[in-house]
Amino acid sequence: RQPVLLLLAGIVKLSSPGPIIFCQDRYGLDGCPFKIFKFRTMFVTESGSTKDLQQAKRNDPRVTSIGRLMRQLSLDELPQLFNVLNGSMSLVGPRPHAVAHNEQYRTQITGYMQRHIFRPGITGLAQVQGFRGETPRFESMYNRIEADLHYLKEWSIAFDFRIMIITLFNLWSRKAY
Repeated sequence: RQPVLLLLAGIVKLSSPGPIIFCQDRYGLDGCPFKIFKFRTMFVTESGSTKDLQQAKRNDPRVTSIGRLMRQLSLDELPQLFNVLNGSMSLVGPRPHAVAHNEQYRTQITGYMQRHIFRPGITGLAQVQGFRGETPRFESMYNRIEADLHYLKEWSIAFDFRIMIITLFNLWSRKAY
């Protein structure tokens, strides 16, 4: 596993200037803030707390050429294994959103903050149901949150294993950009 992480780190470093690892503020279990780790896939790095934070979108000029491929294969998420090891994340759970997006949607979607009663996950039900990537319309985020709330109600170890297996079969995603 380490050789893969080292290889990807080298590719990120050689592909564009800037840090290898991107850290951004997110809300985790019980709404407590934590730093999420990802391989940097953009030319810019933002804390995630600014009100005008822009989600990555298709053909986003901020995404590096290697970053585009890493996002499509979900390789940029591998450093989140360190979040799992330090206890701020789990393998499966609601995906954590940037702080600015949490603050925006918590007042617009009933039950939004309930997703923080579980540790956030590297993958989740919303992702395997196709609700990942940019949320350009309110309905996109609403559907994601509905899936998260369904996961919370139906949680079991077997459900987590099912989500992990589906994730493995769906690593390549056209919605990741």
